[in-house]
Amino acid sequence: MQILVRKLLQRATPFKQGIVRRTYSTNKVHDIGQPTPATHPQLLKEGEITPGITTEEYISRRKRLLELLPEKSLAIIAAAPMKMMTDVVPYTFRQDADYLYITGCQQPGGVAVLGHECGLCMFMPEATRHDVIWQGEVAGVEAALESFKAEKAHPLSKLRDILPGMIRGSSKLFHNMQTATPMYTELDDFQRAALTGKVKDLSNFTHELRWIKSPAELKLMKEAASIVCQGLLQTMLHSKMYPHEGMLAAKIEYESKMRGAQRMAFNPVVGGGSNGSVIHYSRNDQKIKNGDLVLMDVGCELHGYVSDLTRTWPPCGSFSSVHEELYNLVLETNKESMKLCRPGVSLRQIHNYSVEMLCKGFKEIGILKGSGSNSYHQLNPTSIGHYLGMDVHDSSNISYDRLLKPGVVITIEPGVYIPSIFDGPDRYRGIGIRIEDEVLITETGYEVLTGSMPKEVKHIESLLNNYSCGNGMEAQNNLEAASS
Repeated sequence: MQILVRKLLQRATPFKQGIVRRTYSTNKVHDIGQPTPATHPQLLKEGEITPGITTEEYISRRKRLLELLPEKSLAIIAAAPMKMMTDVVPYTFRQDADYLYITGCQQPGGVAVLGHECGLCMFMPEATRHDVIWQGEVAGVEAALESFKAEKAHPLSKLRDILPGMIRGSSKLFHNMQTATPMYTELDDFQRAALTGKVKDLSNFTHELRWIKSPAELKLMKEAASIVCQGLLQTMLHSKMYPHEGMLAAKIEYESKMRGAQRMAFNPVVGGGSNGSVIHYSRNDQKIKNGDLVLMDVGCELHGYVSDLTRTWPPCGSFSSVHEELYNLVLETNKESMKLCRPGVSLRQIHNYSVEMLCKGFKEIGILKGSGSNSYHQLNPTSIGHYLGMDVHDSSNISYDRLLKPGVVITIEPGVYIPSIFDGPDRYRGIGIRIEDEVLITETGYEVLTGSMPKEVKHIESLLNNYSCGNGMEAQNNLEAASS
């Protein structure tokens, strides 16, 4: 029997999904490798391709992209590749945002082609019996047509036969350069198009579409923001008893996933003491000294949409006078910068205003002596914020000079990062403080999506000293109590 099984695995013939589905009872729910309303009714409603996003919305996205593309042009979008940790162990897969935005497919290996004549044509990987045994079901041609509502679908093995003719019949080619795969870039017809200047970056169009969020997208983003706020609250409560960077990183991930997040949006930044002055600190391996601050920059992902939040606090329960002085300057900049958030104002204008505020404050307390930009950038080399959505730095091709519109989500995150070797007063060295919130631009102004998370000194100290006895999911009401 073992010899027979081995032979079957070695043959690894393409797995005929349709035949297998009919082998079982008609009551059997078919698995396409990702949640569907039939397999995961707790996640998806009927008519949704991914949780919260309907078939109609995906079709609308494709139509709007085609409206932006020149006549007779073709868009090629490859799925993100599977990345391996070791020879047989993969990293957790995350789909490319553009591919997910257009198709709704959450799996690796596919290539989508969008054109005025063909509509959405998906080239889907073919699972072998070996693949299914070791990795589970994957979406194939049938799923592309029935679940993702493609107009055409072919096995991935047919791409080299079919795509060249589609390329020859197009006037221009646009493709996702971040996930470009030799599977199509090495085709002779693609190479010829590239040499004649016919190939362009598709992200200029997709980022334009993704910049303004639909009501369904905003609902998911608000839920993701709520999850990370609740998770960070519990982590704050945890910090007094467990002042370790790694433990706090584990706590925020646990609390976020317990509330429905699929993953963290990025490796949590948990910088205790001078580590907080390292902007993208990631080691998270130090114990936080008594009296030091901890800066936590965290975010989670919910069904393809991310959150991003930073708070800085003293796990011991009290801000020192030096910490409070710097903290209140950053906090005031955070709040005043938000007041500029409205349609018709650019992120660059908000940034410039925040720089003026921080420069003035730094000079008043004596840590900024010169008026040159180099001195300021040693204390804060970052922007006031960025766009947020399916990626943490979303729609990165959209200039910060663009005037904001309703439906755009940005971050407001002033900070100060004073290295230990900074040439200034000793009492300020090694301090890092950032206060970051998510802000939705509305028709009349703005809405703070992370506004439930305390950031006033008195509220944080009250939270740490009076409510830190609560544990995890049981401490849901502590936020309201500490903020009252």
